Amino acid sequence: MPVTRLARRGERVGSMLRFARLALLVTTRALAACAEPGEPRCGPPRAVVERVIDGDTIVLPGDLRIRYLLVDAPEITGGHAACYGASAAQFNADLVLGKAIALSYDTRCEDRFGRTLAYVTVDGQDVNRLLIERGYACVLHIPPDGDARAGELEAVQSAARAAGRGLWGACAAVPCDASGL
Repeated sequence: MPVTRLARRGERVGSMLRFARLALLVTTRALAACAEPGEPRCGPPRAVVERVIDGDTIVLPGDLRIRYLLVDAPEITGGHAACYGASAAQFNADLVLGKAIALSYDTRCEDRFGRTLAYVTVDGQDVNRLLIERGYACVLHIPPDGDARAGELEAVQSAARAAGRGLWGACAAVPCDASGL
């Protein structure tokens, strides 16, 4: 076999090896990015809240919008003024605005609107749970996110409903009550 044909064959083999190494590197990095649920792969583990949009959505530095997992507060954005929506937004602001929060994540990083999905803790308090417990919001479970905590928060919601807390006692038609759909 002439030397030039061997050289070209060697170049092809070398190119294939470089491609294989690159493919292995890309695959390894992609697998490393797939952290377990709850790990901070979706966003920061801590941040300071810059703005409160409503009862279930906040904004962090860099315009990162966080939607609370398992929480559905009455709407006040987009021209809506649902019963107890302003109260839910104010309670949320009182809890987190300007404060350092801790965030944890579940299965999916974002909802269909591009907001980052998270559980939020401030000063050792579980914000997602407090909103439901005090009657400022309802449970919104969209599997697979929240599968591990849905039962816990549904029990908290049942207790708030039975006690007539918040929107459960103030609203003729509960704006986030799925049973009315």
